[in-house]
Amino acid sequence: MNKQEMNNIELIIGKILRIGVIISVAVMIIGLLMLMIEGNGGYSANQFPTSFKSIGQGLLALKPDAVLMLGVFLLILTPVLRVVVSIYAFFKEHDYLYTYITTFVLIILLGAMIAGYWIGR
Repeated sequence: MNKQEMNNIELIIGKILRIGVIISVAVMIIGLLMLMIEGNGGYSANQFPTSFKSIGQGLLALKPDAVLMLGVFLLILTPVLRVVVSIYAFFKEHDYLYTYITTFVLIILLGAMIAGYWIGR
């Protein structure tokens, strides 16, 4: 991989991080405005959408807490996408050691998310 391709991949990684943060913050601001307008999150006391299904159902019902949770999920997803693009970059560079290490990091991230999902149920 030549230097120009590497610079392009680094620019893509930077754009992913910027766009991911901007979108997630925008979604959270929308959720916060909805919360301020409605005066409640759309769920009974001490209940929040914690699964993909409940977030999806809450989004369809326009519940502010569901919109806020989507924003948080998108914010968490942003660095995970950066790791995926890094795996691609290292593979294209034929830097297999870092490809393996970064793949291992991705597996740990996904495992932690899955474990957190199951523990939180």
